[in-house]
Amino acid sequence: MDSCDRRIRAYKNGKTLDECKATAESLNPGFKNQIDQNGKILWSEILETVNYDELIYKFTLKFLRRDGYDIGNYKIPEVKPFNH
Repeated sequence: MDSCDRRIRAYKNGKTLDECKATAESLNPGFKNQIDQNGKILWSEILETVNYDELIYKFTLKFLRRDGYDIGNYKIPEVKPFNH
């Protein structure tokens, strides 16, 4: 049985999974700055910034959550710092 090689499988715009992760990681400092300045960033703003690339969008939210941000939910579609 054949299996997919994650290094060569192309997603939107011909990027591999690892390239999508790297792109999401590179965009996160800008999103963090915007959250720190404005107190939050909307999911729609992130989606627009990543040019509606769903995979990069999901990785961006995942990495923001990993870095200690509250990524909200479908009722509150925004990312903000956790209130300690």
